[in-house]
Amino acid sequence: MDTQAALSRRHILKARVKEFDIPPIRDGLVLGKASPIGCVAIRKALALLGDDRFTHIEIEDEVVSDIIVRQAFLRRIPRERLISFVLHRIKPLMGPEEILHVELDAEVLLEEES
Repeated sequence: MDTQAALSRRHILKARVKEFDIPPIRDGLVLGKASPIGCVAIRKALALLGDDRFTHIEIEDEVVSDIIVRQAFLRRIPRERLISFVLHRIKPLMGPEEILHVELDAEVLLEEES
């Protein structure tokens, strides 16, 4: 058997390319207590990108330290409901060193009787 044929190499390069969104956060971020970048730095970056449509929510927790969420989302869902959701549903999926990008959907059903 020819050793040259047995040791052949093949290189494959794949890329997924999409437009960079400004801001790079769609709905929100959940920051862990030991995340590599803190809330102040993220908020400064958002301000430099010219976007002030996010609200900072500080959390007293052993894993989660902060939530940065689009202000429009908080017009549909109460702040305390979002905090409860993050602590009960998202917190179990993360470690204190992580930053999670979250996409949030809020559906509000309105009913009126006359």
